[in-house]
Amino acid sequence: MYLTDFNFNLPEELIAQEPPAERGSSRLFVLDRASGRNFHSDVGHLAEYIPQGALMVFNDSKVRRARLFAESANGGKVEILLLRQEGPNSWAVMTSRMAKQTVGKILLLPEGLQAEVVELRPDERLVNFSAPIDEAYLERNGHLPLPPYIRRADSSADAERYQTVYARESGSAAAPTAGLHFTPELLAGLQQSGIELCYLTLHVGLGTFMPVRTEHIQDHRMHEEEYTISPETAAAINSAKAAGRPVIAVGTTSLRSMESSWENGRIVAGNRSTSIFMYPGYQVQSADMLFTNFHTPESTLLMLVSALAGRERILEAYAEAVQLRYRFFSYGDAMLIR
Repeated sequence: MYLTDFNFNLPEELIAQEPPAERGSSRLFVLDRASGRNFHSDVGHLAEYIPQGALMVFNDSKVRRARLFAESANGGKVEILLLRQEGPNSWAVMTSRMAKQTVGKILLLPEGLQAEVVELRPDERLVNFSAPIDEAYLERNGHLPLPPYIRRADSSADAERYQTVYARESGSAAAPTAGLHFTPELLAGLQQSGIELCYLTLHVGLGTFMPVRTEHIQDHRMHEEEYTISPETAAAINSAKAAGRPVIAVGTTSLRSMESSWENGRIVAGNRSTSIFMYPGYQVQSADMLFTNFHTPESTLLMLVSALAGRERILEAYAEAVQLRYRFFSYGDAMLIR
């Protein structure tokens, strides 16, 4: 399949630049695979489209303030995005003007911190910092890593809204955005409707948001991301599957974690890493439904939802969403594929 097979026309004004006025008030596009019909509602009525006894699986990773502003020795401005820690003072990072960040390059950060580039890697750099970077330092000096299609600086409001209400363990370089729609009241309402909830953790990194640069999508290679599925969550998913109860992945990161741990008809608990790439032709085993956002053209995330519902069906649904003025991407509206 070709990369251009996953392109679609999206007016720029439909790319959400701000979250909705109230969390949980977004529109909901329901794609029903069995009937071929689409339904239009809002996230507050999500429980009406999910069978009682279903299990929803959420990603509880917390977005760290992973974006740092630095200067080179000649005064040039450089942005650093922390991806993952690889040693006490060592981090894999992305930077602006990546080609200029060669081995030995020194970058100056707030509070006298320095970063030295020590290894060149495809799409990233390994840097050693002159002192450990902890969460306190990032709270003082870091910025939330809003995606580039949000064309503004992060604000104090983003500290709350670009984070799920159930975020637990810091480690993501981008939000698991499907979860941004949920409020404590909505979660409680789902449980009151007889829907079970459980949580896993995948720290969002390059595997989720790196663009596809190959003409044939099969040639694309995903970056690894770390995830954890607890014994309790594995047991909940396996119990639901054994009983024939629907399992709903909340977000593509939850689905990728589940599929990566699916072995011999069961979810296996543990701490692992995944580079799974799901596109049409891939058969999803671990989940029956997916709650997600609308994704960018030619992205691995669009290919993933196409694996679940079919490329033509997804592109038809996206065209309908554009016609009906749904909001797209991280701060946009939601889709339930059932």
